[in-house]
Amino acid sequence: MAFGDFVKRHLVDTRPLSVPAYRRLWAGQAVSHLGLAVTFVAVSQQVYELTGSSFWVGMLGLANLIPLVVFGLWGGAVADAVDRRKLLVAGSLVAWASTVLILLQALLGAPNVYALLGTVALGAAGFAVSSSTRGAIIPRLLPPELVPSANALNSLVYSLGAIGGPMLGGVVLVHGGFAAAYAVDAVLFSAGLYAALRLPALAPLGAVSRPGWRSVAEGLRFILTTPVLVMSFVVDIIAMVFALPRALFPELIDLRFGGSLYALSWLVASMAVGAVVGGLFSGWVTRVKRQGLALTFVIAVWGLAVAAAGLSQQLWLVLLFMAVGGAADVVSSVWRQSILQLYAPDEMRGRMQGVFMVVVAGGPRLGDVRAGATASMFGLTTAWVGGGLACAVVVLIVGLSVAAFRTYRAR
Repeated sequence: MAFGDFVKRHLVDTRPLSVPAYRRLWAGQAVSHLGLAVTFVAVSQQVYELTGSSFWVGMLGLANLIPLVVFGLWGGAVADAVDRRKLLVAGSLVAWASTVLILLQALLGAPNVYALLGTVALGAAGFAVSSSTRGAIIPRLLPPELVPSANALNSLVYSLGAIGGPMLGGVVLVHGGFAAAYAVDAVLFSAGLYAALRLPALAPLGAVSRPGWRSVAEGLRFILTTPVLVMSFVVDIIAMVFALPRALFPELIDLRFGGSLYALSWLVASMAVGAVVGGLFSGWVTRVKRQGLALTFVIAVWGLAVAAAGLSQQLWLVLLFMAVGGAADVVSSVWRQSILQLYAPDEMRGRMQGVFMVVVAGGPRLGDVRAGATASMFGLTTAWVGGGLACAVVVLIVGLSVAAFRTYRAR
């Protein structure tokens, strides 16, 4: 096979970037996601300096989670009833306003932990609405065969941001302080806002339901009566709740590698590094048609990679297996999102993205609770390795037992 053919078949498919509206949206996400990561690092450090308590730093997670759940569901319902371009602009403005407010408190030199938590919650609400809406917009901008490729490109952006954003945040904090970090976010966020403003009008298609909690309930009923969609969420919950070992990272580093902060930082970044590699070599992913079956097996690979990392005694092996897990995770996210965007009719896509937001936000946190609780009862190795193996076994049993999901072919 010629090198050019290899590149075309295996490297990330960039064809969606030939569509100007999607290209602007993707580039806006890439830039603004860096700024979001900078603020995440800065606000965590500022809350800790204000309170001296990890409890209050942990409360930032709650301040994010509640709005993500509530406004993810509500925003998805609204996205099915109004012009999605206008809603994306509105959600982006709310998120941008929260960044400006947090910048002002830093400039005024009057920080307050409750004000910071409230501002973070406001930003999470805007993020939830805009993210749900953006996910529903992509199938309107691209032909169906390019949607999986677009999701691979989106995953690549998030993974790169997960690596580069915290690094940029650390540098800015050291040299410029909190105000400089928040100012970076406010400036970079303008790229995402510009992309939203340049979108064409995206009025609703098909039947329109009045936005509200009754509309949310309709969306949930649609999911629960559609086995393919139910399973796309179930397998993700299995992956995160059973196998995510994030809460065990500090204990593993302490017990096996002498508590090295460098080792911890590498471990934290290892999944994102694997996700970047997986995203770069995702060309084959977009050609898979039996996405339900493939999704089942790739989540089993994720579980086995996590289990192997938990058994490894050398740091490089732990990092390698967690990177493999990160690559498997990014592949699974492409297929899950593609199933969700293409299987549901357009008038349901906003609500589907809202539920997706809730699962993505809640699953990892439930996984943290599971990992911490089982480690306290049965020890680190049992919690880590047992969770990975349980994920692989359970997802194979569940995924292969549902015929509609097992035989699903990409539309």
